[in-house]
Amino acid sequence: MTANPIKPSSSPARSNKSRMSGVERREQIVGVARGLFAEKGYESVTVEEIAAVANVSKPVIYEHFGGKDGIYAVIVDRELNRLIDLVSSAFDGGGARSVVQGAAEAFFQYIEESEDGFRILVRDAPTESDESRYASLIRDFAAQTEDLLAAQLTQNGFDKETAPLYAHALVGMVSLTGQWWLDAPQRPNRETVVAHLVNLAWNGLKHLEPQPKYAK
Repeated sequence: MTANPIKPSSSPARSNKSRMSGVERREQIVGVARGLFAEKGYESVTVEEIAAVANVSKPVIYEHFGGKDGIYAVIVDRELNRLIDLVSSAFDGGGARSVVQGAAEAFFQYIEESEDGFRILVRDAPTESDESRYASLIRDFAAQTEDLLAAQLTQNGFDKETAPLYAHALVGMVSLTGQWWLDAPQRPNRETVVAHLVNLAWNGLKHLEPQPKYAK
C-alpha cells in the first residue's frame, strides 16, 4: 500500500485567504505538509511545494513555522503524542497477556487510523535528534514492558535479569511488523495481525527454557 496521493487543496483561493483565521491557516498548512511528507519524504518536499499546495505564499509558511523544519517538528510531536496516549493506556492495568494484547492492538489502531503519521515517524528525518525520537519512544515502551516481564519471569522461576532482552525483542517485533503491515500487498486485518503477534509472544513466553543453550 502506498501513501495516499495529495489531493488538490480545497482551501479558499489566494485572494480569499483573509477569510481564514491564523489558527485555521496554520492547521491547513500542517495538513498539507503532513500529506506531502508521508508521500515523498522530508528531504523531497520543499517549502515552495507546501506553499503551492496550501495556496499560500512562502512568507506565510515562514511566519507560522519558521520553515520546513518547524512544520515537521509540529507534525512529529502530534503523531508521537497520539501514539503514546494510545499505547500507554494498555499498561494501566490487567494481567500480562492483556497488556501485551492491548499494547499491540493500540499500536496497530494508530497505524490503521494514521497511516500518513506512521510513515512520517518511521521514515527519513531531517536531523539525528529527530530520527531518534521514534526509537526513543520504542525504548520507553520496552522499559514499561520490561517491568511487566520481570514480575512474570520471577513468578515462573526465571531469571528476571533477562527481562530487558525479552522486552526489547517483543516491542521490536511489534514495531517492525507494523512497518511491514503498512505496505503489505495483501494486508490482513488488524485483529488477525494482533492475534498472531500475541500468539507468538505469549505462547513463546509460556514455553521459555530457564537456561537456553546455543545450538552448535
